[in-house]
Amino acid sequence: MENIEKILEERILILDGAMGTMLQRYQFGEADFRGLRFKDWPQPLQGNNDLLSLTQPEAIAEVHRKYLLAGADIIETNTFSSTSVAMADYGMEDLVYELNLESARIAVEVAAEVSKDTPDKPRFVAGSIGPTNKTTSLSPDVNNPGFRAITFEALRQAYREQVEGLLDGGVHLLLVETVFDTLNAKAALMAIGDAQEQRQRQVPVMVSGTITDASGRTLSGQTAEAFLISISHMPLLTVGFNCALGASQLTPYLQILADRCNVGVSAHPNAGLPNAFGEYDQGPSQMAGQIREYLEKGLINIIGGCCGTTPDHIEAITALAAEFNPRVLPEAQKQASTSANPNSNPSL
Repeated sequence: MENIEKILEERILILDGAMGTMLQRYQFGEADFRGLRFKDWPQPLQGNNDLLSLTQPEAIAEVHRKYLLAGADIIETNTFSSTSVAMADYGMEDLVYELNLESARIAVEVAAEVSKDTPDKPRFVAGSIGPTNKTTSLSPDVNNPGFRAITFEALRQAYREQVEGLLDGGVHLLLVETVFDTLNAKAALMAIGDAQEQRQRQVPVMVSGTITDASGRTLSGQTAEAFLISISHMPLLTVGFNCALGASQLTPYLQILADRCNVGVSAHPNAGLPNAFGEYDQGPSQMAGQIREYLEKGLINIIGGCCGTTPDHIEAITALAAEFNPRVLPEAQKQASTSANPNSNPSL
C-alpha cells in the first residue's frame, strides 16, 4: 500500500459520498434489517444501517464498489454509529466489535479488488467514527445544566472498542467525523491512541467537525478556529468539516482551516441544504460547481460528499478535482494560541 501522506502532496484525494443515501434506494424493510440471525430480536431494527454489514453485506459491498468506480480514493466503513453508546438504542451493545470488524473487512476487500485493476490509483479505507448520540460538553436537561448523559471515560472506552474492531478489520485510516462536541472528539482521539498502542498498529487519523448553522460554530459553541486549536496537539493527517451545510456555505470555514492548519484540509459537504421533506435536491453538476471555489482558492487536500450525495456526485467532483493541484501545506508556525473566548470571564 502506497504512503497516503505522499499521495496527498501530489493530488487532491477523493472521499466517497453518503452511505445512508445509497442504502435508502434499496428500500429495506424490518425483515431485511433483521435477516435470519436477528429475526427474533426483541426491539425494532429498521433504520440501524450499521447492522446491514451483518445482514445485507452484499448491499454494503455494492455501495462501496460504486463509489470506488466513480473515482473515490477513500471509502468509509459502514460504522458511523457502531459504538456501544449508539447501539444501546437497539440493545446491540455486545455486537460492537463484530460490527466494526466486519464492516472494515467488507470495505477493505472491495478496495483491494478495485485497486487491482488500477495499480496507479490505490484505494484506501477509512474507519468511520461518528459523534454518538450523547455529548460530554452539554446537558440534555435544561433544568440541570451540570448534568451529563455520559462521562468522558465511558465514551473513551466505547470508542476504544470500536477502534479495535476497525484496526483488526484492516482499515488504512481512521476518520473521526461530524464532530459537534470537541470533547467527544478528544475521547475518540485518546481511544485511538490507546487502541493503536495496544494493537501495535499505527494508521493516519483524520478529524472532521460540523458547523451547525449560520453562526459558524459547532453545537458546543466553538468557532472553526477554536475547533482547530483544540485538536491541533494531536498528530493528524487532515482536519476538515462535513455535514450540516452545503458546499457554498462551508467555504468561509474551510478558508479559516486552510489559513491556519499545518496538516491537510478535508471537506465533505452535503448536497445543498435539505428541503421541507428532509431531502437533498442539489445535483452533481451544481454541487461540483460550488466546490470549484474550494479548488480555485487552494483550500483543500481531500474532497468528498456527505448527506444526499451519490456516486454521480462523486464522479462529477472527481473530474473537477483532476484539473487542480492540492492545497500546499504551510510551514509549521510556532506561536501560542488558545481556543478560549478572550472576552469570557475565566471565573465563571
